[in-house]
Amino acid sequence: MNAKHANGVAFSDGKFVPAGDAKISVLDWGFTRSDVTYDVVHVRDGSFFRMDDHLARFERSMLGIRLTPPHSMAEIASIAERCVALSGLRDAYVAMVCTRGSPRVFGSRRPQDCDNKLIVYAIPWIDVIPLDVQARGAYLHIASVPRIPPASIDPTVKNYHWGDLTRGLFEAHDTGADTAVLLDCDGYVTEGPGFNVFIARHGEVLTPDRGALEGITRRSVLELCEMLAIPARIAPLRKQDLLSADEMFCTTTAGGVMPVSRINDHIMSGGKPGKISTQLKSFYWEQHKAGWHQTPVNYSA
Repeated sequence: MNAKHANGVAFSDGKFVPAGDAKISVLDWGFTRSDVTYDVVHVRDGSFFRMDDHLARFERSMLGIRLTPPHSMAEIASIAERCVALSGLRDAYVAMVCTRGSPRVFGSRRPQDCDNKLIVYAIPWIDVIPLDVQARGAYLHIASVPRIPPASIDPTVKNYHWGDLTRGLFEAHDTGADTAVLLDCDGYVTEGPGFNVFIARHGEVLTPDRGALEGITRRSVLELCEMLAIPARIAPLRKQDLLSADEMFCTTTAGGVMPVSRINDHIMSGGKPGKISTQLKSFYWEQHKAGWHQTPVNYSA
């Protein structure tokens, strides 16, 4: 690994720089208004996982909030690969971010007066739920704060509107839990801070049908279930479904399949990761090693 860039590399303002040196203006609406979208793809053992799917979702997200990056999607893919190659990282968290930018006309309140900005960075691997917590099964808390309604903020567009999620995290940590899951205003299960949720009940795997990002790892798990002949479907879930689940796990690009052993006072699988959760976690990483949806990084580029 290149020691100079061991903490990552970023592309900002048309230049590749150490990740810690990347900057955004305090006048950028991405900062002042959270007028921004992003996507994250991971690199494992020197290969991107489902890069095309992440690029497609990033493009949909930008279209959804009317952002036009100063680079084509093919150029963004090349920039992301270059960030990883320059860093030398074999396991990385790679983010592609598009912000509204700052108005060309001082004081303007017209989004059309902003030049959109692209930032890409590759930093060392991140596990949303630490490995030691995954090993014993995460403790989740069902937050009292509801998820922002989809009519206000489209949850299928990755965003930094985390006010509700952050409140949920404080609640969770106050109770001694590791993280939180939020319900919507009608009491249906949505998602957690940076991850989708699944339950297993009577041998069937279920994941919420609303209020959540359509995660790439979520999609992968549904495909893995089909490969393993495990019944799985997207369905409406309520609080009681979580509190009566046989098993539960979370999924995200930054961590994969992450088992849960407790939610509120409901203890599952004897207080340890369940059989289906463990099977899917192992199979997920086995498929990585087998080359499933892998795009190798050209480190000599």
